[in-house]
Amino acid sequence: MALNPRIVDWKGRVVWLVGASSGIGRATAERLHALGATVVVSARSSATLDAFVRTHPGSLAIALDATDRQAMRDAASRIVAEFGRIDLAAYCAGYYKPMRATAFDLDEALRHEQVNYVGALHLLDAVLPVLLRQRSGHLSLVSSVSGYRGLPKALAYGPTKAALINLAESLYIDLTDQGIGVSVVCPGYVDTPLTEQNDYRMPGLISAEQAAREIVQGWQQGDFEIHFPKRFTRWVKMLSHLSEGLYFRAVRRVTGL
Repeated sequence: MALNPRIVDWKGRVVWLVGASSGIGRATAERLHALGATVVVSARSSATLDAFVRTHPGSLAIALDATDRQAMRDAASRIVAEFGRIDLAAYCAGYYKPMRATAFDLDEALRHEQVNYVGALHLLDAVLPVLLRQRSGHLSLVSSVSGYRGLPKALAYGPTKAALINLAESLYIDLTDQGIGVSVVCPGYVDTPLTEQNDYRMPGLISAEQAAREIVQGWQQGDFEIHFPKRFTRWVKMLSHLSEGLYFRAVRRVTGL
């Protein structure tokens, strides 16, 4: 059952992707451009964004740091001034460094919080007034299956992704009656610069292009939670419902950690 308005035609829709210089964000921007959307890409690397615009006519690049609230507000104002509206805003920015409690690093943990969670709040601050005024549009937050329950080496990363899932659920409750769609994206392992840091086998690993297809399909179907690849994420979701004792034993057995 669709929980959001279905997006059946992307032509003419203004889509803003924050965190679009590489990985899932970049692949999703390419996919939406191919479907006819007007794509606005944001990230810190202006050179990478400009290269995207050169090969994707009609798109717009706005370089920014997601941890800068004023930069996010200014970007939203520029998009509305140029195109008149925002039809979909997606927070794809992410930061990941493997961390365990035996090597806890406060600065690294806070960096995860600022990029993965606080940056998403900056996007909300920038676009919610626009969407509420329009009484239409869609907000999407890219989380992770790491947000379902605690995992080894995800001491800094996992809690920020869990926060995004909770945030999306609260947003959905508040915004669905306002005509605004909300979704949360929970990928498994996707081949990106972030996952290249992992030194273990990643079951169900897929390409960023495959991830983009899944995300766009989920938006088109009106899904709230978009998780993939199903052959992996269904197994993780099943594990997440185990009692604490069974869950901890299962994770240790599977990971060897």
